[in-house]
Amino acid sequence: MDFLQILLELIFGYAALFVLTKLMGKTQITQITPFDFISALILGELVGNAMYDNDIKFSKVIFAVVVWGILIFSTEIITQKKKGLRKLLEGEPSIVIRKGRIDYNVLKEVHMDINQLQHLLRSKDVFSIRECEYAIIETDGSVSVLKKPNYQNVTIRDLNLPLSPVTLPVTLILDGIIEEDNLHMIQWDKKKLLDAIQQQGFKSEKDILYAEWKEGEPLLLQSY
Repeated sequence: MDFLQILLELIFGYAALFVLTKLMGKTQITQITPFDFISALILGELVGNAMYDNDIKFSKVIFAVVVWGILIFSTEIITQKKKGLRKLLEGEPSIVIRKGRIDYNVLKEVHMDINQLQHLLRSKDVFSIRECEYAIIETDGSVSVLKKPNYQNVTIRDLNLPLSPVTLPVTLILDGIIEEDNLHMIQWDKKKLLDAIQQQGFKSEKDILYAEWKEGEPLLLQSY
């Protein structure tokens, strides 16, 4: 019975985490806030502790997870519908560098020191504060940077060059296996792919670690 109870709790915990992740949407991962992180930890603890505590009944686990899930989901709905409460529940971005100067008061408000700020700037390829015109600390703790004009990367628009259409690279072979769906997406068949492979000196897809197609360019092949 102990093994059966653990099995049921694992299945329920897995299903609950899966459903809540879907309900929260992709921003739950890509734009996770400190509150979201703590909420996920507590949800995991509710399920994890229940598996090893014989005094906690399965019905109580279900009740706790459901209530916690409703609270998290309600918070997300409120932040979407009520703009006034969004700042309280999720916080707001903070401009920590304004017109090339560090705002020390904002730095203290976000509980960050200069070394931490430099680390975040380096992650955006900014190795000197003199290169930065604006830096914004987002609600998830990441930084968004706007460089000064003389440090910004040159674009095609700046050079007045003709624009080329943007195409998405498509993986056709991965670990020696043909990606059939991707092959159909670019309107190729297996014969056409094998012909392209053999033209570059390979016998079959089994010899290919990675193959990438991009419109207007030769097929990229990498062997083992």
